[in-house]
Amino acid sequence: MSKTAKKSSIKELTQQIGELTEALQRERADALNLQRRTEEQRAQLADIQKATVVRELLPALDNLERALNHVPKNLASNDYVKGVKSLAKQFEQAFRHLGVQRLKTVGQPFDPRYHEAISIEDMGGGTEVVCEELQSGYRIGDEIIRHAMVKVKRS
Repeated sequence: MSKTAKKSSIKELTQQIGELTEALQRERADALNLQRRTEEQRAQLADIQKATVVRELLPALDNLERALNHVPKNLASNDYVKGVKSLAKQFEQAFRHLGVQRLKTVGQPFDPRYHEAISIEDMGGGTEVVCEELQSGYRIGDEIIRHAMVKVKRS
């Protein structure tokens, strides 16, 4: 084999090595991107599942809170009432553990992304502020599980 043929062969092999290296780097990048997207989708699916379970449990928590809001003063220290309070706290702790947050309402500016206005009291101003919460709202991260039902005052 002549010297020119060897140089040409080495040049071709070097070029092939470069092309194969680039192809391998692209494949590695594609694999990492696929892995990242899969993890993101898995996390999104987990949040969707959590939100579904929480939506099913919220009516029970709402009813416990309603019951606790109407306990007569003479029964406030009753063991049964204390047990119901404890149960409501367990719900709240479980929700926190799942990453569920209660939406802030009273005193906050009205925001239709988080609040559902049931009534608006117009005091002649342009600022809308939540003045009463009728039903709590919840979210996981940026996803709203349930909007808070509120009364709004325009002042």
